[in-house]
Formats: sequence, C-alpha cells, structure tokens
Amino acid sequence: MTDKRIENININAEQAIIKPSALKKLYPLTEKIINTVQEGQQTVKNILNKEDKRILVVVGPCSIHNMESAKEYAHKLKALADELDDTLYLVMRVYFEKPRTTVGWQGFVNDPYLNDSCAIEDGLKLSRELLCYIADLGLPTAGEALDIVTPQYIQDLFSWTAIGARTTESQSHRNMASGLSSVVGFKNGTKGSIDIAINARVSVASPHNFVSIDPDGNVAVVKTNGNPNSHIILRGGTEPNYSEKYISEYTKELEKEGLDPRMMIDCSHANSSKKAENQKLVLDDIAQQIAAGNKSIMGVMIESNLNFGAQKIPADLSQLQYGVSVTDECIAWDETEKILKEFREKIKNHL
Repeated sequence: MTDKRIENININAEQAIIKPSALKKLYPLTEKIINTVQEGQQTVKNILNKEDKRILVVVGPCSIHNMESAKEYAHKLKALADELDDTLYLVMRVYFEKPRTTVGWQGFVNDPYLNDSCAIEDGLKLSRELLCYIADLGLPTAGEALDIVTPQYIQDLFSWTAIGARTTESQSHRNMASGLSSVVGFKNGTKGSIDIAINARVSVASPHNFVSIDPDGNVAVVKTNGNPNSHIILRGGTEPNYSEKYISEYTKELEKEGLDPRMMIDCSHANSSKKAENQKLVLDDIAQQIAAGNKSIMGVMIESNLNFGAQKIPADLSQLQYGVSVTDECIAWDETEKILKEFREKIKNHL
C-alpha cells in the first residue's frame, strides 16, 4: 500500500488514459495507410544505405498545433513531392511533442487545445487521426520521439524519426530508438559536438532491454534487436556546422568509428541562427557541396508552414493567426516551394 507520508508527496493527481491497442482500434489502418508508411520507411532506408540516390527532405511545421492547417499543408506538400520525386524524397515533418529547457507549451499531444488543459488522451487521439489522414494521402511523415511511452500510440505511422539535441545523450531514448522500425536521426548536442550523436549511433545498433508499456498498457520489459539504420543530424551549436569544413571533419570522425558517414543537415535552429529566412542560405550551400561531389549528405530538414514567422499563443485563441507557427519561425509555403524547386535543379545532375 501507498504510505502518503513518503510517497507521491508532489503528485496532485493520477488519471488513467486509453490503452495503445484501444486507440489503434479507434483509427484502423487501411492498406493504403500501411503501404504509405511501409514504403516510406523502406525508401528512407534505401537513401541512407545509398541504394536510392535521391536526397531525403524532411519539411514541415516546427510543431503541429492546428489540424486544419496541417491537413492543408499536407495536400500542398503531396503535390510538390510528386513533382520533385525524381531527385528529392519529401517527408512531412509532423512534430507533436516539444522539448523545453524550462517551461512552455509542450506540444499537441500534451496540450492540443493550447489552453493548459493538458488533455493528453485527446492529444493522442487527434495526433493519430492526423497521421492516418496524411498517410491516406500517400505522403510519409517524420516525427520526433520525445516521450518514451507515446511511441506505443503513434510511432507505427512514422517513416522517419528524430531524437533531439537534448535527448540524444539520454540512455532511455537510445534504448527506445533501438526498437523503432524507422530510420533514426540523432542530432548533435546543443553546443555543437557530434560525440553524443556518434555514441548514440553505436548504442542504438545494439540490443537493449528496458521497462516501458506493451500495447495493452501493461508495464513490461521491452527487448529490442537493435536498430541498424541511423544517422547524424547537424543542427549547429555555438555556431553553424553545415559548411564543407565541418562536413569533411565529421566524415573523418564517423569513418574513424567505423560508421557510414551519412548526415542530414538541419537548415534551421543554430544553422540558421534561428532566423527562418536564413534556411535558404544553408540550402544553397548544401546544393553547392552536393554538386561538388559530396556523398556524405543524405538529407536536409526545413521548418516551413503555410505562412511566414512565429507567434505567441494568445490568451484569446481566436486571435491565433492561421498557418503561423507557435514555436520556431518557419518560412512560408510559397518560399518553401521556390527553394526546393531551385535545390532540385542545382543537384539533379550530380547525384
């Protein structure tokens, strides 16, 4: 029995939520959805392993906060993906969870109504509904695995997964990533070092045992086979790290560790000095490197939304601007379309 004198002293309440298996029954998978995810996972693996020469592009909002704007964006991206498919493989960035250095909105899963109600069960339901909708369009999705329990609810619908700069060093996240079905990208540390990402790649390739939950919500020991498909994501640190100098240095470091030096460049975050418009400059530099013969760069990440910029979450939610990020700045759709078409033209004869 719990003795309240020593246990749960700082716990206000505990609320049971839907089991993963029950959530999946609410949103059953069609063959088209399964094919979209499965083909997406395999294509990303083929790109990582150089069996597909295209460049992977993970592009979309910094975070999802509105179902309708996310669906509108997905329709636009699907059309662009089909147009650029000979050179670029576009995967929609669909991030539902946000890490926080201190406090703030923690994302759509935790607070889908943006009002601190923390209706997590609703957040999980809405997230799965959106992922099914996007997959039904034939568009693969990418997510960040932040919470170590929520993957049981939605991870099966992602074709690529990121582990963020603040969690790449976490053994719990390395354990979890070792069991994921998708390719996993590990970001370099917030200061810029790739050592933790290298260590994560080595760790995730090995089997692990850890405590989590099973599909029925029971506490269980999860035993993994290890995930052989991983890479590093360069997101900058105290300074940008996407230039040829850094790529060459990191290629040597990875080869020294016996790892395939395949890297994705995050055009946002520290590489853009957190200014959305600078993402084009990063992408232009990457295009030049690829055109010059660089084979280490396998993908890019771009933060993009329907409209430019970022906004604070207002107390009066009717004042929210449609299609504008509530977290990091994003470029607008028109700019996204323009720079990706230019990127394709610059590299299409050099892959």
